[in-house]
Amino acid sequence: METSRTLGLQSCPRLGLEGVGRRPGGFVRFSRGFKDERGVEKLVFRRPSSIGRPVQLRFNGLDVSCSYKNSAVESESVKVCVDEALILKRKSEEVAPYLNGRCIYLVGMMGSGKTTVGKILSEVLGYSFFDSDKLVEQAVGATSVAQIFKEHSEDFFRENESDVLRELSSMHQLVVATGGGVVIRPINWRHMKKGITIWLDVPLEALARRIAAVGTASRPLLHHESGDAYTKALLQLNKLYQERGEYYTNADTKVSLQDIAEEQANSDVSALTPTAIAIEALIKIKNFLTTDES
Repeated sequence: METSRTLGLQSCPRLGLEGVGRRPGGFVRFSRGFKDERGVEKLVFRRPSSIGRPVQLRFNGLDVSCSYKNSAVESESVKVCVDEALILKRKSEEVAPYLNGRCIYLVGMMGSGKTTVGKILSEVLGYSFFDSDKLVEQAVGATSVAQIFKEHSEDFFRENESDVLRELSSMHQLVVATGGGVVIRPINWRHMKKGITIWLDVPLEALARRIAAVGTASRPLLHHESGDAYTKALLQLNKLYQERGEYYTNADTKVSLQDIAEEQANSDVSALTPTAIAIEALIKIKNFLTTDES
C-alpha cells in the first residue's frame, strides 16, 4: 500500500520586476515596485472525483495538494496537510514581529530545496521571492547557469552573482534562494548578513538521488565525472562539500533534514514535505532572533 503526500505552492508572490536587465558590465538593476498577492484567511476543501487524484486545499493563500493511492488513507493524508498548513501559518505569525522586514537568504548545496522552501516561506510571510541564479541569467542575457559557465566562465558568473546580492541586500521583505557556491566569496556573506541566513543541510546521498532523478544538464559543476547519474552526482557532491562545507557553517542558523526526519521517527529525508522543512526554518529563525536579542 503506497501513500504519497505532497504540498505544492500554486500561487507565489507576483513580482513587479520592471527594469530588470543589463547594466554596463552585465549586471542587473531592480525596481522597488514589488506587488504580491495576499490570500484571505480561509480553508477550502475540494474532494477529488476519483482515487489517485489529489485533494486540493487552499489555506490563507496557500494551495495544498495531498495525493493518495488508497481511499483508506485519504483522511489521514488530508489531516497531515491541513495540520502542516495550520502550523506553518502559526509559526509565521510568531516570527514576523522579530523579523521586522529583514530578508531571508537560503544557502545550501545544489538540489537542497532552497527554491521550493523559499517560495513557501515567502508566501506565508507575505514576502517576495527571488532565485539569485535566475537573476544572474537575466542580467547577462543567458538561459541557464550552465550556458554562462560555458560561454564566459565561473568567475564571470560569481562576479555577477555578488552584484545581484549587493542589490538585493538593500531591500526588505525578500526570501532569496541562492546558488550552491555563493558561500565561497566573503563579499557575499557581507551582503547576506544584512538579513538572516539559513543553511538547508541535506545528506549528500539524498542530494545525489534527487539530482540523478532529474539529470545533471543544468548543473555545470557535475559534468566532470563518468559513470551512472547517481554515482557521478555523489562523487562530485562530495568534492564540492569538501570545498564549501566550512563556509555553510557561517549561516545564522541551520535546518538539518536529517534531524527533522529523526524527530518524525523517519530515516528517509526524502519523505519530508517542503512544508515541514519550512516550518523548521521558521522555528530556527525565531530561535536565532530571540537569542540574539536576549
